[in-house]
Amino acid sequence: MTDSLRDQLLGLGFKPAPRPERKPENKRAGNRPPHHGAGKPGAQAGKHGKADDARTRPGQSRPARDGRSGRPDQAAGQRRGGKSREDIDLAKAYAIRAQREKDERIEAERQKQEQARLRREAKARLELLLKDQALNDPAAEIARHFPYGGKIKRIYVTETQLKALNAGELGVVQQNGRYLLVSAAMLAQAEAIFEPSVALKIDPDAPVQDDPYADPQYQVPDDLIW
Repeated sequence: MTDSLRDQLLGLGFKPAPRPERKPENKRAGNRPPHHGAGKPGAQAGKHGKADDARTRPGQSRPARDGRSGRPDQAAGQRRGGKSREDIDLAKAYAIRAQREKDERIEAERQKQEQARLRREAKARLELLLKDQALNDPAAEIARHFPYGGKIKRIYVTETQLKALNAGELGVVQQNGRYLLVSAAMLAQAEAIFEPSVALKIDPDAPVQDDPYADPQYQVPDDLIW
């Protein structure tokens, strides 16, 4: 637009368009010298950043804090720790009981084996003792019954042997399923070596009626004899 036209428009009452206002420049911000350490890593952290770095180093996590005091939740940790201790104590109790039961089984088995060994050795000594000491007569016809091992057993003797047996001068020893007639002295030695081997030992001072099998007239059915 030329000046002549502008003047004409002003003359007609038109006002010139207002010019935009310019904001004052922040001279203080523009002229502020750069802060020492600007642009360096960690410079903005300041003193508080150094304190935080001292408490928290790389690779370390900061402790969890509760919302009330800002301190680690020690109560929750103690509750978790208490439960773990209970589990550990229970596991130890089970382990101790299992070990004790194991030791008891081992000890019982050891005693069982020891008893079996002693029994074998005693039987071996008894066999040597009774070698050629049996007084059984192949021609004997009198059955002498006696209880042994919860059952009724019998041995055949002569009339003379029966009287000596009932008088306690003879006795009966069981060896390997056989019943051997032996003297009273041999019977005492056998009893000292292996007491369960004594099948019949008569007390001469005992009343006769205490041993019903002493009388050869006393008959025992064959189905009751094992």
